[in-house]
Amino acid sequence: MEGMTPLLRRKEKKRPADRMVTLIGKPGCHLCDDAQAVVEKVCAETGAQWEKKDISQDEELYRLHWEQIPVVLVDGEQHTFWRVNPERLRRALEG
Repeated sequence: MEGMTPLLRRKEKKRPADRMVTLIGKPGCHLCDDAQAVVEKVCAETGAQWEKKDISQDEELYRLHWEQIPVVLVDGEQHTFWRVNPERLRRALEG
């Protein structure tokens, strides 16, 4: 194997339209409402899809994220919690 270089694979860049943003929150949470406004705006601008999940309706989400809501995931990985920075979310989606 001497003299051989390992094959480096680049991760193919996803288009924003191929990304999924998940907002995890609960009804009556003002921070969740604020986060939703940011998620809706950034997703509308970038073409990314988004969904909302109610932590009070999902035992696993409750166990994982109760102390951090609202939580924002990008493609299933935690992006942020409590407050959503629109520029940071936009960069993650356009990345």
